[in-house]
Amino acid sequence: MDRSQKAESVAALNATFNEVGVVVVTRNLGMSVAQSTALRTKMRDAGASFKVSKNSLAKLAIANTDYEGIGDMLTGPVALASSVDPVAAAKVAIDFAKTNDKLEIVGGSMGAQVLNADGIKALASMPSLDQLRATIVGLVQAPATKIAQLTTAPAAKLARVFGAYAKTQEAA
Repeated sequence: MDRSQKAESVAALNATFNEVGVVVVTRNLGMSVAQSTALRTKMRDAGASFKVSKNSLAKLAIANTDYEGIGDMLTGPVALASSVDPVAAAKVAIDFAKTNDKLEIVGGSMGAQVLNADGIKALASMPSLDQLRATIVGLVQAPATKIAQLTTAPAAKLARVFGAYAKTQEAA
């Protein structure tokens, strides 16, 4: 890599750090190309990204961002998983690490809050942003449905009473 390519790489990483909600630092212990490709595909499907970067360039890129605290974790063969959704990257990384012993979760950061490996695991166990939105919509929609049922119920009961009264009048 020449100097201009390094500058472009640092600028791209810095832009990523300014946009994302979480960064997960992973250590790659000899993953094959197929395993790396499978992990990248799973990350992409979840709306996250997985990037291997030189530690020195990543340390330059995190300067003046909320993720400066992860600088100590950038040693050895590491890769960075990131996503705008604070749960997506952590969830995919943890799930992949469960089935593949060559990926180790080192830690990460959610904004300025630095997390260790246990913190990332706890983050991964939370529901995703889409699941939370669906829950909120369901909670908001439930009272409206109940109100509609309550307003139509008296009319339905009244119609049944009139129907029953009409049947008794016909029988008599």
